[in-house]
Amino acid sequence: MPHDPQQDHSLFERPIFEDLEARALSRVGVVDVGSNSVRLVVFDGAARSPAYFYNEKIMCALGAGIADTGKLNPKGRERALAAIARFARLADSMHLNGLTAVATAAVREASDGPDFCADVMAQTGVHIHVIDGAEEARLSAQGVLTGWPGAYGLICDIGGASMELAEINDGEVGKRVTSSLGPLKLRDVKGGKKGRRDFINHTLDALYQQMGNQRNRLFLVGGSWRAIARIDMERRGYPLRVLHEYRMTATAVRDTARFIQENDPDELRGRCGVSSSRMALVPLAIEVLKGVLRRFKPHDIAISSYGIREGMLYEQMPDRIRERDPLIEACRFMEAKDARIPGFGKSLYKFIFPIFKSSRPEQLRLIKAACYLHDVSWRAHPDYRAETVFDSTTRANLGGLKHEERVFLGLSLLHRYRNKSEGTRFEELAQLLTEKERHQAEVIGKAMRFGAMLWQQDRDNMGTLKYHPKKAELHLKLPVSTGPLYGEVAEARFNALANTLRATSNVRLKD
Repeated sequence: MPHDPQQDHSLFERPIFEDLEARALSRVGVVDVGSNSVRLVVFDGAARSPAYFYNEKIMCALGAGIADTGKLNPKGRERALAAIARFARLADSMHLNGLTAVATAAVREASDGPDFCADVMAQTGVHIHVIDGAEEARLSAQGVLTGWPGAYGLICDIGGASMELAEINDGEVGKRVTSSLGPLKLRDVKGGKKGRRDFINHTLDALYQQMGNQRNRLFLVGGSWRAIARIDMERRGYPLRVLHEYRMTATAVRDTARFIQENDPDELRGRCGVSSSRMALVPLAIEVLKGVLRRFKPHDIAISSYGIREGMLYEQMPDRIRERDPLIEACRFMEAKDARIPGFGKSLYKFIFPIFKSSRPEQLRLIKAACYLHDVSWRAHPDYRAETVFDSTTRANLGGLKHEERVFLGLSLLHRYRNKSEGTRFEELAQLLTEKERHQAEVIGKAMRFGAMLWQQDRDNMGTLKYHPKKAELHLKLPVSTGPLYGEVAEARFNALANTLRATSNVRLKD
């Protein structure tokens, strides 16, 4: 059955950020006290796809040496306490209703973990919730669901002192387990490389027994995995340096492991933008990753920038908000905040829909997103609007987008402002798409470019497009009242759209 944009209640119902229950989540501060780092994130914006209002990380290495001493790293403890005191003061200045703080493996395993939490409470007023490994795995899995609603596969979250696994299926979190496969723990394993390999293999055997067969997608969560992905991008010369939804294969991981061994660590981390403390853990983390791939043999590997902190936000969302599309909600929010005529994106989509009525649902979703974003870059200088909108779209904090879809969306919006993409600095990125996809993006952009000429108060009276691909004809019917909007520039843009469709154009007024 053909898609009817008039019945598209799921995407064009009342925007989430107008809902009072959702607006209560509009600014949420969380503190993640990990074994390697302590981080504050303040989420702001549309609750289903939050923007990062503030994001600060301090590398404390709380879990360093815990295997030998049983206690938190003393210097790391001091740094963590100072960091949380700073975060509490920042939360006050941002008028947050407190901070939600969780601590993971290092604090829960250290004998002085309770004393540390008591010191934090006494000196900063921040209450730390110490969670067990299963809860850590669940929150990380929920973080992945923030970006991939309805996803299925295996979540693998690596921290400094632990590694958690959780399965997700159709948007639900299933079995979950924890282990001691964090890089800080692996540094303390006796027996050198062989002893470490035996420990990794033995631990993974036990995890496999608990989790069973997991050959769907593997979602990688955690700073060490992201560092490996950055290095993989550098090795490949990959043009889009966005970590979220970056894909790797088992072969690529093995190649990157050799690449790390063959290159100077300091020189490599400088090229990839990886901190020295993180780079020191990468060789250990990639040993674990290779073992995970051998045991579970996933068909696909995806990097997730969303993890436990996003999972804490997801925890506070009602189910009806969780079910929303994070891409569409984020684009709606951006339109409401930045467009000259908020709400016109819906009318624009309905107007250009007849050109794309045979498109697949996943394609229509991107067209809707483009229509919401078609005017958010109007403040940029006219000479640079095309570049600005492409840059901001391909690198924006948007969930639920593959890299190819990011480029497709960016290219569609580039053509909203510019007829040709040749000669821009984005030609290399455009090569991530097929020739057919690049042509489709051009059609979408030129359709929006023309439709934007028909702005008026009566948005339901823009006119009607009809496209007959077999006849190669594009027809436009305009109400008499709208006719004056069809001036020289509008006519040129309509003809450009028809030429891109390789169709003849026909325009007539109707009473």
